[in-house]
Amino acid sequence: MMRIFLFLATNAAILVVVSIIFNVLGLSGTLDAQGIDLNLNALLVMSAIIGMTGSVISLAMSKWSAKRAMGVHVIERPQNQTEQWLIDIVARQARQAGIGMPEVGIFQTPESNAFATGMSKNSALVAVSTGLLQNMNADEVEAVVGHEISHVANGDMVTMALMQGVVNTFVYFFATIIGHLVDRVVFKTERGYGPAYYITQMAAQVVLGILASMLVMWFSRYREFKADAGGANLAGREKMIGALRALQRGHEAEDLPGQLAAFGINGDGVSKLFMSHPPLEERIAALQNNR
Repeated sequence: MMRIFLFLATNAAILVVVSIIFNVLGLSGTLDAQGIDLNLNALLVMSAIIGMTGSVISLAMSKWSAKRAMGVHVIERPQNQTEQWLIDIVARQARQAGIGMPEVGIFQTPESNAFATGMSKNSALVAVSTGLLQNMNADEVEAVVGHEISHVANGDMVTMALMQGVVNTFVYFFATIIGHLVDRVVFKTERGYGPAYYITQMAAQVVLGILASMLVMWFSRYREFKADAGGANLAGREKMIGALRALQRGHEAEDLPGQLAAFGINGDGVSKLFMSHPPLEERIAALQNNR
């Protein structure tokens, strides 16, 4: 609750600050002088509504969409020893982390993957792949589960959704201003909107969205280090290191859609800016140095 309150307060402050900056710098007057009838204060509010609505709805649907996108089989009554063991591990770690018991599921894929999602700490889903259960030993699977439980306990799903909402807000805000400028100043549209506004606004959203995603991905990489540390606390540091090394031994994990990004992803150069996960060697080094 405190995290959400702080976010809302920060977001409101950002909107106020941007409004003040536009007024102090006279940007509103500049736009008006060029015949651009754009109410920036109203645009900020509208952008926030648009930006946050999509993010909040996405978060609310996260478990539902994850189950269907990944074909997750939720374990309601364990059918074998492996399922019972997995339920027991999640239950124990959830108690240690101080969160409600998540739903536990398994999805079919030969790759070693796992994810956690959900709208709150006490209403989450933790799912692992059949490949993870087959390719890793019990200690390594336990560490992976601890990593995902830490994501839940840290409130990462909520935080990422809120951060994405802020990014959406400013992408829409500045894309709309760019669209207005091009439509009114370049193409001299005097009434309503011309085709240039819609084309430019959509193109600007795409470009700004790509640039803004670097910030979101940076935060995602940061939270992976935190989740690794949490997994080490829940399962043991050597087990967590062992799980990451097991991923290195296997072939490169394939990307999963959206928030269901693979547990381990590597990259270099410019591509690293768009990675949701840090390179595995950096994650292992971080755990080894945190003695």
